[in-house]
Amino acid sequence: MHELLVAGFGGQGVLVLGQLLATAGMLEGKDVTWFPSYGPEQRGGTCNCAVVVSEEDIGSPMVNQSDTAIVMNLPSLERFEDTVRPGGLLIYNSSLIDQAPTRSDVKVIAVPATDVAEELGNSRIANLVALGCFIEATKLVSLQSIEDSLKTVLPARHHRLIPLNMEALSKGRQYQ
Repeated sequence: MHELLVAGFGGQGVLVLGQLLATAGMLEGKDVTWFPSYGPEQRGGTCNCAVVVSEEDIGSPMVNQSDTAIVMNLPSLERFEDTVRPGGLLIYNSSLIDQAPTRSDVKVIAVPATDVAEELGNSRIANLVALGCFIEATKLVSLQSIEDSLKTVLPARHHRLIPLNMEALSKGRQYQ
């Protein structure tokens, strides 16, 4: 079982990242939960989601201590850094977070997700850069399952962006 927390502010694709991972897990026949949490603001407020992907039944969708945290902004790092289990993984968006995590008992990966997304021409795909890093680091789901989940999770009008999303995933896989 792998428990993941993804956190940032509204508009960073935090919830979509979680949905993509949960959908990919389902496509691979795994048990999954996706549990979103967000403030009342539509954009710019805080949001996070918990994702659990398992080969076995999942007892609860709640994640108090995670195997991995992906944090996209400084307030999320401050809030969720200590929730990662010792020996876990902490991926952070170094484009927007200018202070390194303080944990020495977890693997930390700095990913300039927003910068990479902007280089690709669309800052809104920073979440896919971070997801690419996560997939490469954990091998929790396959890249093909993520591509298939993009077709399910994204509205049809955004399917033209799937090649760009796949490029963002590929770029994110380079950070380890």
